[in-house]
Amino acid sequence: MFVIIGYIIVVSAILGGFLMAGGHIGVLIQPNEAVIIFGGALGAFVVSNNPKVLKAVASALLGALKGSRYNQALYLETLTLMYRIFNKIRQNGLLSIEGDIDAPDQSELFKSAPKVLGDRQAVEFITDYLRLMTSGSLDVHQIDNLMDIDIEAHHEEGHLPIQALQRLADGMPAFGIVAAVMGVVHTMGSVSRQRSSVSLSPLRW
Repeated sequence: MFVIIGYIIVVSAILGGFLMAGGHIGVLIQPNEAVIIFGGALGAFVVSNNPKVLKAVASALLGALKGSRYNQALYLETLTLMYRIFNKIRQNGLLSIEGDIDAPDQSELFKSAPKVLGDRQAVEFITDYLRLMTSGSLDVHQIDNLMDIDIEAHHEEGHLPIQALQRLADGMPAFGIVAAVMGVVHTMGSVSRQRSSVSLSPLRW
């Protein structure tokens, strides 16, 4: 919601200043140049990114319009879920959660936290490391190190859409220059054709 409000403020300020300076909105309506700029940018964006990044960008744009799902309610629900899991381990032993981590969708523990259950990455992160704990093949320090590496990789993956859009934004001025130059070439060509038609027309006495 705030993203939409911000864009409305930006566009209103730019157009308002243009009108205050005596400009006319009709002059800004140039669909041909819009096709050149945005079409070229879209094509370059598709070429420079793989399908995984393209899907992530689309998902990120929708998420920006909807707002972040990471709020206080989700954090409290996550902490409550982890407390219930560790409390069950304390009472019944580490192997008592095997059924919960093997089928979290059917687990009463995870069903009590629907917001967490709806985030597949969070569920996979929790269940994967609880599974390592139940296997007993790694000690605490090794699991902690793996968790740090996994979190860092997740952060890097989350920044891929941002980096892709940043590269697109960096290239937009170049497409604007291309559109401007092509407009100048078209105008000069029109002027040349008009001069040719005038010079070839018969003289009237």
